[in-house]
Amino acid sequence: MKEINCKTGQDKLLAFLYGHGITRIFLKPLVSPLFSRLGGRLLDSRLSCAIIRPFIKRNDINMDDFQPVLYSSYNDFFKRKIAEGKRPYSLKDRDFISPCDSRLSVYKINGGAHFRIKNTSYTVKSLLRSERLAKKYEGGYVWVFRLSVDDYHRYIYPVSGVKTANRRIQGIFHTVNPVANDYYPIYKENTREYCLIRNQTFGDVCMMEVGAMLVGRIENHHHGVYKVKRGEEKGNFAFGGSTIILLTEKGVVKPDDFIMKNSMANQETRVLQGETVGIYGSAV
Repeated sequence: MKEINCKTGQDKLLAFLYGHGITRIFLKPLVSPLFSRLGGRLLDSRLSCAIIRPFIKRNDINMDDFQPVLYSSYNDFFKRKIAEGKRPYSLKDRDFISPCDSRLSVYKINGGAHFRIKNTSYTVKSLLRSERLAKKYEGGYVWVFRLSVDDYHRYIYPVSGVKTANRRIQGIFHTVNPVANDYYPIYKENTREYCLIRNQTFGDVCMMEVGAMLVGRIENHHHGVYKVKRGEEKGNFAFGGSTIILLTEKGVVKPDDFIMKNSMANQETRVLQGETVGIYGSAV
């Protein structure tokens, strides 16, 4: 894992769009579900294959990490599968692992189930649309795994257990780039889907997938009650940046010290799918 500081061209463009009152006027059609659906159809077409090679080159993606197949569209490439053995994960019961390749930040859930991401205040109730569930996570942690367009966009279950049926909350599709969070409460406005995973060691872990600009499709494999295993693939996103949020209860997971230090300084930490990001037990 490593600290993330650099700003890409995409970061600068989004900072311009979100950072000015005039340019924010033009965001409304871009964050609509219709725009996401139209973009998805284009990227599902064979014509979109033409942008695969330039994208690989521009983002310096090592294709040796992925299964060698012919892609039928850009979205087919975007949902590519990792090669066996390229994302190992700990089998130790006390290790808490990352569900995806991402930039990770972790935040404490305070009294009243409030938490802050940079300058924006959230409540777990607004995130889950459930006051009863929100109370369960008071004193615990919010884990925000932000995927960029060049990341691997399949994700796994971080713990074993029995998952509940999925709940989907319809919304819009802001980018999940940190700059957007300075102006909009994106995680309670964007379309999202979540379930609980009931685990003997880590309690009820809430796992939520958040759609983002041009990511209208959250494609989960299991929608009802289902017995899952740590490391088992849960699903994937279609094109764009996106986010997975985990909620853990008070006293069950101690986040990695390096990750917490970065998070308190508003710095993200680069992690890979399966990497241990915390251990069972309370933070000191």
